[in-house]
Amino acid sequence: MSQSAADAAFSKGLEGIIAGETSVCSIEQGGLFYRGYEIHDLAQNATFDEVAFLLLEGHKPSASELARFKGEIRAERPIPASVTQFLKDAGPALKAGTAVPMDVLRTGVSMLGHLDADCQSVSADANMRKAKRLLAKIPTIIGQMQNVIDGRPIVAQETGGDPSLDHAANLMYLMSGQKPSPDYARVVDVSLILYAEHDFNASTFTARVIAGTLSDMHGAVCGAIAALKGPLHGGANEAAMEMLKEIMHDVGEAGIGTDKVDSWMQRAFDTKRKLMGFGHRVYKNGDHRAPILHKLGRAIAQNDTKNPGGHPALQWFKLGEQVQKIMLEKKNIHPNVDFPCGLTYYTMGIPVPQYTPIFVASRITGWCAHVLEQHANNRLIRPLSKYVGEPTRSWNG
Repeated sequence: MSQSAADAAFSKGLEGIIAGETSVCSIEQGGLFYRGYEIHDLAQNATFDEVAFLLLEGHKPSASELARFKGEIRAERPIPASVTQFLKDAGPALKAGTAVPMDVLRTGVSMLGHLDADCQSVSADANMRKAKRLLAKIPTIIGQMQNVIDGRPIVAQETGGDPSLDHAANLMYLMSGQKPSPDYARVVDVSLILYAEHDFNASTFTARVIAGTLSDMHGAVCGAIAALKGPLHGGANEAAMEMLKEIMHDVGEAGIGTDKVDSWMQRAFDTKRKLMGFGHRVYKNGDHRAPILHKLGRAIAQNDTKNPGGHPALQWFKLGEQVQKIMLEKKNIHPNVDFPCGLTYYTMGIPVPQYTPIFVASRITGWCAHVLEQHANNRLIRPLSKYVGEPTRSWNG
């Protein structure tokens, strides 16, 4: 391609560029679809386990298929002793803050690759087996990591959880040692459905680029985890909650609903501070997922007697709603799903540094579906660049 043709095709951040085809997911201004099923329909009528089957195996499961799938996942929940030991060894760094859960999770997944008999194969059958193992084992890594951080004995180390619990409920049980209430389990289950897949986002595209070299699934997933960690991608749910905690600290509970919040926001606008949890590269009229999770999270907060962060749970949602209103009125920017996710998880007492790892426990289904698709019809992903350096010159000139 000539430089003039490259210039014409250039779009910073690949915005608006179609980089491939997929049958996994479609993002439209009017809806988000997983293999043809709209996200509101899935959030209301499906479970995450069913959605995981849909994404990985390609169709809605029958009752017998779902039972078989859940049995396969439960059987793969335990993690190798060497991974558990690594998590224990990482404990001091996690507590000191020199290591963060997303980095520890990435290393844990890499270790799983070394110990997986199928690791080097990119065949469809091997990829499907690895996808199910990763789906099963990532919550176990997250749970054991949180046990280490909390100084608590590892929960259900031999089994990777409670066989009676589905994916979301088992994840919460592994992290805390307490089985969640049905309401809590359902809210987390829906959040996992909402996070499961989202087209060629940064982490999924990273996974496909790696898979496009015919590298292995564990390597592609490690790359995806590294991409998801960033605050402009998956880390936005953590950053959004930290921002709300800062506002609450500065204005106080009595400041909610007053011009103190407006003043805080105006200072942020004046200093061009990036406010996390708002806006989206694709959605122009609001993220379809955000109101689903906001409604469920607010209902939890209304009925919750806990006081996360020293303030009644509902106060956090009232603060969040005021921030949303100001952003929409002054900047015409809608919240994305990360904003209500931060509020909802915080209300349920989930540690903020684990928000993005929990995202991984969901998005692993989408990533693996895309790796399967990439390997099935592969072409190396190799875009051009626009050169903006020095013109041609002589070394000895």
